[in-house]
Amino acid sequence: MWFLCLIDVLKERDHESMQSDCETQRRMNGHVRKMYFQQFLEKAATLLYFLLLLDVNSTKSVVASRNQMCWENLQQSLRLTRLVNTETKTLFKEYKTYQGEAFQEGFCKAQGIRIPDPTISGLETSERIASIYTHIQAFLPHLKRVQEQQTDLQPPESPLLKKFTIVEDNSRRLAYCIENFYHSSFPNLSLPEPASGPTTLPPPQNVFQQKVYGCAVLKTYKKLLTNIINEQRTLKSRLRRPANAITS
Repeated sequence: MWFLCLIDVLKERDHESMQSDCETQRRMNGHVRKMYFQQFLEKAATLLYFLLLLDVNSTKSVVASRNQMCWENLQQSLRLTRLVNTETKTLFKEYKTYQGEAFQEGFCKAQGIRIPDPTISGLETSERIASIYTHIQAFLPHLKRVQEQQTDLQPPESPLLKKFTIVEDNSRRLAYCIENFYHSSFPNLSLPEPASGPTTLPPPQNVFQQKVYGCAVLKTYKKLLTNIINEQRTLKSRLRRPANAITS
């Protein structure tokens, strides 16, 4: 009898021991799972931090790159505008000389002739840059017409004709340069079409009228280039200068 009692006692203790071991195992498993979960959170937080840091650095890099491009395009357009302005001043001076002794600058008034206004318009920076571009484009047909008229009035070897070609070619380059600056500054915008439509050229003219028209075109275009230079200087003062930029 006592032997059976002993066996019952041992079974009860084994059962309690097994329950205790199971409880201990469950606690250990819970502790391990909690430890692994904490490690996972720490790794996830670290990864998220580096991803955010990478995104911030990437954004800064894009902004810096765009700023560098804008600065370089503005510098290039400013240098080219100064060049065209100097060339136009020389052309204007020589043009008056080639029209004869009786021709005076006081004749350079385009009465009844529609020549683009040299005033740059717009409230926003994008609008003013677009205005510069459309103004240059509007003057190109007039420069070409004056050159064609002078080709009929001057001998083929005239230096004046060569200077006209240089000013016209560099003006086209300037328009392209302004266009690049616009797109680098405002990549999500497109250049608007001129509100006034196609450029209106004058009807057939006599020789004196051609001389007056050419003088008025060059004089007005010279004013436009001066206004563009002033506008570019204002933009340059507002634009953040990159650390590795070269001044001109």
